[in-house]
Amino acid sequence: MTETQTLSPAMPGHRVLRFTAFLFGGVAYLTFLFTILYAIGFVSGLAVPKTIDTGPKTGILEAIVVNLGLMSLFAIQHSVMARKSFKHWWTQFIPRSVERSTYVLCASLTLLLLFWQWRPMPDVIWNVQEPEMAMVLATLSFVGWVIVFTSTFLINHFELFGLHQVANNLVGREMPAPVFRMPFFYRFVRHPIYLGFIIAFWAAPTMSAGHLLFAAVTTAYIFIGITLEERDLVAMFGEEYLRYRERVSMLFPWRRSS
Repeated sequence: MTETQTLSPAMPGHRVLRFTAFLFGGVAYLTFLFTILYAIGFVSGLAVPKTIDTGPKTGILEAIVVNLGLMSLFAIQHSVMARKSFKHWWTQFIPRSVERSTYVLCASLTLLLLFWQWRPMPDVIWNVQEPEMAMVLATLSFVGWVIVFTSTFLINHFELFGLHQVANNLVGREMPAPVFRMPFFYRFVRHPIYLGFIIAFWAAPTMSAGHLLFAAVTTAYIFIGITLEERDLVAMFGEEYLRYRERVSMLFPWRRSS
């Protein structure tokens, strides 16, 4: 048997591996969907068994230490696995086609751990009493989540969460080269996904100490993440991204894009 025959993608062994990778990508994506939907309920205090303000009571010091530890674990996993150097090392051990799905699955599991082990800090920082204003804030939080989801589809939702890669691998197609685009929201802010998260986390009719800690730390991490992400984007797109960065604001649309 020749080397070409041995490595042929049409061979049964390769088809099984490709299908296994596709199933893995599907499981990772479904895990992500469950996690992000749970996150909405967790932050908003709606329709989930454990929210940001419920759970066994602990001392304030223990709650702060545990919650900061959980958020730090997510930040480290999320940032390290997104770096190009880690991807280069990691894909020596796993197929390149499932690299993104593995990242998505690890991020989802880390978030689920955070939801499970989060210690409530129920002291109220603010509580909007006026029903109309409370409704405005709750609606604004929902709008934030809509911005998050819409922004992922404006670029490539299924590539962002690994399904595009495993689907192309299943049929033996190479992933297309990345192309720089500025659809809709991206013409006004460079990071509408992060903007949506900030709105969703901060627009709360009732803000507990635990919710405030979560919102503040995640917002700080978003700014760190943007710095790391933009470094990668400059390396990928060069002058094209630098010109984009000069004319479009990072999070809040205060510049006029041309």
